[in-house]
Amino acid sequence: MIKNRVSTILGEQRMRISELSKLTGISQNALNKIYHDKTKGIDFVTLNKICTALNKNTQELFEFIPD
Repeated sequence: MIKNRVSTILGEQRMRISELSKLTGISQNALNKIYHDKTKGIDFVTLNKICTALNKNTQELFEFIPD
């Protein structure tokens, strides 16, 4: 299972979804789905924008948890 850590990272950085939306140009609706782990996948362009805005790499955004 892949665990999305975007909500944790936003909390650590004290950043709101609206701020991340402004930094990335990604809609708040799309970020809300990512934040609440309600998406089946993330486009590489979107992932790149989130990594850049949060100054994190993909390994920091996601955690692998064996089933």
